[in-house]
Amino acid sequence: MNKSLKLSSWLLLSLCLVGCKSTITNLTPSQQPRNATGMYPIEVAWDTSQQTVRPASLKPCVVVDTEFYPMRQNLGMTNRWGTVIPVPSGKNTVFYHFRFDYEQNAFGKPTKDSKLSPKFRLDISEK
Repeated sequence: MNKSLKLSSWLLLSLCLVGCKSTITNLTPSQQPRNATGMYPIEVAWDTSQQTVRPASLKPCVVVDTEFYPMRQNLGMTNRWGTVIPVPSGKNTVFYHFRFDYEQNAFGKPTKDSKLSPKFRLDISEK
């Protein structure tokens, strides 16, 4: 492969990667007061400039330890989801992260992909 073709391929790949940014934003307060139900709301926003993502295929969830909690899209919002997670009465701290599974357009059939957030901490305080 000649040098100019290699350089052109590198530049094209770089341009594709620069234009495809996804951001996962945790909208959940880091501390919530303990409640009688033991269920706590978790919310997230996901924004992407990746035009190959098939929006109808998005399946976001919250992952706590080995448990997956599916999220529902917030009414009237295209980029926000929420759910509730259980926190046992004897537990004061929960670590969680978000996972977005989706399909993206590709040559031929769509391919599956996912994005993971960093871990977040939820502290449950006594009233």
